[in-house]
Amino acid sequence: MRNGTYGAGECSSSTSLSSQQDVDDDRMIAVVLSEEYAKLDGAVGRRLANLAPVPHIPRINSYIPNLSDASLDHQRLLERLNVYGLYEVKVSGDGNCQFRALSDQMYKSPEYHKHVRKEVVKQLKDNHSLYEGYVPMKYKHYYKKMAKSGEWGDHVTLQAAADKFAAKICLLTSFRDTCFIEIIPQYQAPERELWLSFWSEVHYNSLYEIQDAPKQYKPRKKHWLF
Repeated sequence: MRNGTYGAGECSSSTSLSSQQDVDDDRMIAVVLSEEYAKLDGAVGRRLANLAPVPHIPRINSYIPNLSDASLDHQRLLERLNVYGLYEVKVSGDGNCQFRALSDQMYKSPEYHKHVRKEVVKQLKDNHSLYEGYVPMKYKHYYKKMAKSGEWGDHVTLQAAADKFAAKICLLTSFRDTCFIEIIPQYQAPERELWLSFWSEVHYNSLYEIQDAPKQYKPRKKHWLF
């Protein structure tokens, strides 16, 4: 992976992450988007166009915040959603949230998360040279683990998703020093944008402009931090 492929805006970093510069990252995502979403993506993009990108490196999950830090981070994220006029479609916190949020962006429903996960895992399996350098374990074990429903997606699966679906993945985060992050496909120009919120290193939701927000989906299972 090449430096400068991803970007982040000025304003994030979780309360407890502030001492970990390397955790000023985030995740990357993508899956086939309909043409209607292209218009939405452009509208949301204009709101955040003034945020400057910074380099980012993919990594696996290594930190889980305590309840106090997670609550502070979530409040920070809610304030940012209000500032930019954005609305979260909340997805279930069952371990599949990254893939559910991507599914909602692509198919207007989080219920196609199994298909999204399958495509991302195939990208990982077929292109190991692109990602194995970021995985501190036997690579075959890693992608087999990621194939299991309920396994948390990480920064590596986000890059794989961006590459697989030729999508720029845009994340509005709860980080204190970096509020906006972009993940760009490594070897092709992005053909679409997918917008997600990302808080406390543990949960993703799907983002829309308030006036375009769809009917709220009811999560099947409550996340342990909600």
